[in-house]
Amino acid sequence: MGKIIAVCTSEKKGMRKKNVGSAELKVNHGIVGDAHAGDWHRQVSLLAMESIEKMRQKGLNVGPGDFAENLTTEGIDLVSLPVGTILQIGPEAIAEVTQIGKECHTRCAIYYQAGDCVMPKEGIFVAIVKGGTVSVGDTIEVIPSV
Repeated sequence: MGKIIAVCTSEKKGMRKKNVGSAELKVNHGIVGDAHAGDWHRQVSLLAMESIEKMRQKGLNVGPGDFAENLTTEGIDLVSLPVGTILQIGPEAIAEVTQIGKECHTRCAIYYQAGDCVMPKEGIFVAIVKGGTVSVGDTIEVIPSV
């Protein structure tokens, strides 16, 4: 079981996201009010704090939201979760892993500063199956398949 370290949103795509503390996860949409939400397979992005730490060790001053992830987690190995994994996020919401990593078409500022970026390799994406509120401090865990 892991925990939610930050809940981040942005009004426009291509911007760093800010930790808003809590947000509403809407079925087949994602985080209400976030620029990346919508009816597609990458409704909510997740990145582990452990991945952010790797970039800090390369000398970057980065934190939750700087990689444009919606949910920053700790204590759950996101990249080992296969597509189709079902996650309980907070007390109510349920999500399905739809994609691991993504192609980075344009090298971001972080790539140019560090020569690497963790989001394309270690970020994951989910679709919201059951809605609910997610807040900093909530748990995130894999729901075993029946």
